[in-house]
Amino acid sequence: MFKDKIAVITGAGGTLCSEIARELAKEGAKVVLVGRTEEKLTKVYDEITKNGGTAFVYACDVTDKEAVAKLALTVKDKFGLCDYLINGAGGNNVKAMPTITKFDPREMTGDLGEGERGLYDIDMDAFKSVLDINTMGTVIPTMEFAKQMIEKGKGSVINFASMNTYCPLTRCFAYAMSKAAVSNLTQSFAAYFAPANIRINAIAPGFMVNERSKNYLGTVEEGLTARGQAVIGHTPMGRFGEAKDLTGCVKWLLDEKASSFVTGVTIPVDGGFLTLGGV
Repeated sequence: MFKDKIAVITGAGGTLCSEIARELAKEGAKVVLVGRTEEKLTKVYDEITKNGGTAFVYACDVTDKEAVAKLALTVKDKFGLCDYLINGAGGNNVKAMPTITKFDPREMTGDLGEGERGLYDIDMDAFKSVLDINTMGTVIPTMEFAKQMIEKGKGSVINFASMNTYCPLTRCFAYAMSKAAVSNLTQSFAAYFAPANIRINAIAPGFMVNERSKNYLGTVEEGLTARGQAVIGHTPMGRFGEAKDLTGCVKWLLDEKASSFVTGVTIPVDGGFLTLGGV
C-alpha cells in the first residue's frame, strides 16, 4: 500500500509521530523525518534503518517559510515528489498557561501565592509562539508540499488537532485556540485543494502517554494526579492512548483507495472522551 511512497512527517522526533514514521517505513514508505532537534530525529532514523526501512533526517523550523521551501526542494531532489504530509509539529508552553483554573481577584492586586500565576501574568510572547507553531507550522508545510502534490496529481495531508479543538481544557488558552484553528484550517484547505486531487484531514488524539503527560497526569498503573483521574473518569475506555493507537487511522486517511472520498474531516482517536458531557 505504501511501498515507495514519499511521506514527510514534521514533529517526527516526538512520541506520536515517531511511531507513525516507524509504521509507515515498515510498510515500505520513504519517510522524511522533520523537526527542530536533530538528535531526536536521528534516534528514530536509526531505529527505522536498523529494521530495513528508508528514512532521511532534516532539522527545520516549520514556521520558517524559507527553511520549509529548502526542505521541500531537498525532498524532491533526494526522493521525488511528496505523496503524504503529516503535520505533527506543535506543542504548548507552560509560560503561556496560568497555574489557576479560574479568575481570582488576587491576580489583579499581585497577591497570588508563590508559584501561582493568573491569566494576566502569562508570558504573551510564549502565547504567540504556541499559536505560531500550531497554526503557521501547519499552514506553511501544507502550502509548500501541496505544490509537489499538484505536480504529481494527487496527495494526502494529515494535520494534528486535539481534544482542545472541541472544548478547551482549563489553563490551555493558546493551545486550545490554535488547535481549534487547525480543524477549521483543515476544512478550508480541503475545500480549496480538492480540485487538485489533494485530500486534507486531521486527527484529534485523546490523552496519550508520553513523558510529559506522565508528569502532569500520572499513569493508571503507578497512580494518577487529580487531573489524570479527571481525564480517566471522563474516558469510557478507562486508559490513556498510546502512539500505536493512532497508526490505523493515519494509514486509512493516507490510503487513496480506502478513504478516497474523505476530506476536510477531523477524526477523534480518544477512547470515547468526547462521548461524555461531564455530568
